[in-house]
Amino acid sequence: MLKSLFNWKVLLNLLIAIGVFVGLVWLTFRWLEYHTNHGQEMPVPNVINKSVHEAVKILDDAGLGYEVDSATYDPKFRPFQVLKMSPTPGSHVKNGRAITLIVNPRSWAPVAVPDVINKYSGLAFQRIDQVGLKVGDTIFEPSIQKDAILRILFKGNPVKPGSLIPRFSTIDVVVGSGPMRNISIPNVVGLTVKEARALITRSMFEVGLVEHEDGGKDESDIIYYQDPASGDVRDQGMQMDLWASKKTPAELRTKIDELNSIYRMKVDTSLPPIQYQEVPIHKEPVYEPVPAPPVVHKKVEPAKVETPKTSVSTKPVTTTETKPKTTAENKPKATPVSSGNNAAGNNKPVTNSTTQQPAQKPKAKKVVVE
Repeated sequence: MLKSLFNWKVLLNLLIAIGVFVGLVWLTFRWLEYHTNHGQEMPVPNVINKSVHEAVKILDDAGLGYEVDSATYDPKFRPFQVLKMSPTPGSHVKNGRAITLIVNPRSWAPVAVPDVINKYSGLAFQRIDQVGLKVGDTIFEPSIQKDAILRILFKGNPVKPGSLIPRFSTIDVVVGSGPMRNISIPNVVGLTVKEARALITRSMFEVGLVEHEDGGKDESDIIYYQDPASGDVRDQGMQMDLWASKKTPAELRTKIDELNSIYRMKVDTSLPPIQYQEVPIHKEPVYEPVPAPPVVHKKVEPAKVETPKTSVSTKPVTTTETKPKTTAENKPKATPVSSGNNAAGNNKPVTNSTTQQPAQKPKAKKVVVE
């Protein structure tokens, strides 16, 4: 077995196979170098802050490809201005390499107009602000839908919900201000049903029941009766019922009289007018207030206090050696008790609520008058 492996023919075939394999590998790498331009690199030119048209032209002249991508709109930069690029400027790439350019778009990304028609204005304004739109002028228009959004205007033209407009755009809204009052009813007798519908809509009313004499729905039938009658006044949005026929109103006189008896009220003017008599106004009686009974106040008499009597007698003495003397004797019957706070000579009585001391007999005093 080993002798057969080391036979020169086997070794020759093995060497030939190894040579063929090495040759194929070498040819493969040479082909890759030629196909991929191995070793042939070039610097990436700087096209930042240039317009996208200028950047594309520079890259074409340099033998490089390009891919354009848009970023979020930034009002600080010009529209279609190159903001970033990948690879960065100065990098070495092979010929034909695609360079990615990040470009500032022309305006904000478009957004869809929200469906806020016939919605309350307060909620509609919040919805409009959430999608990135701004409300400009608020136009009020007579409508039975008070405070509801009737139309949306963009640059003066009405737009439908779902239309795409640039983000942060300003839109105007038409809001209903309530129905108009006392609008005159138009006369549609003699018109076709189609013409009557248009006239009723222009007059800010709505078409109610439309009854055709033959039971059909031909819009070319002639209106021979309407309710309410022309000339009446109604509020905006009220319905008008119509009766139509292929005949003229003159041919339907009997039918018109029958409808008048139902929908037109006749006022009997033969009755005497109602007279109103004034009823005398009775004055309400005025009641005088009852006087209150007099309050009797009892007088409290102060306690009687006896004051002492003072008698003064003057007797002249007719002697040469002695001076005349005058004596005065006080004989009071009763002496009141005086408090320590009273001054001398103040003889006001003082009553004690607890105990009353008995009156003391005053001592006689001698008064000498010279």
